[in-house]
Amino acid sequence: MSEDIPAQAETHAPPIDYEKFQASPEFQELKRRLRSFIFPLTAAFLAWFLLYVMLGAFAHDFMAQPFLGLNVAIWLGLLQFVSTFAITTAYVMFANRRIDPRTEALRAELEDLARDAEGAAQ
Repeated sequence: MSEDIPAQAETHAPPIDYEKFQASPEFQELKRRLRSFIFPLTAAFLAWFLLYVMLGAFAHDFMAQPFLGLNVAIWLGLLQFVSTFAITTAYVMFANRRIDPRTEALRAELEDLARDAEGAAQ
């Protein structure tokens, strides 16, 4: 029975070479484009959040200053929420315009490869 297994494996079509697909220029461009957007924005937001935390911990007098009816700490805290929503909106717009169309094309290509491999196996 163990002798039948290698014979069966030879009759099947080779699986999709995902490593080769991942190394393709189109896939690499998609990864580069995504990283070039996400990493800088993440670093900027983390720096902004760390600044807020550090000011809250070490600049009590500055954070307690009144500004437009509230203290600076409350305004900066509210700006944390505003910046989070702004980053989310920017990412959704970026993904819809620059990432999703390329992703759909790559998915279609992979589905074609899977269909071809399945057809060759039958």
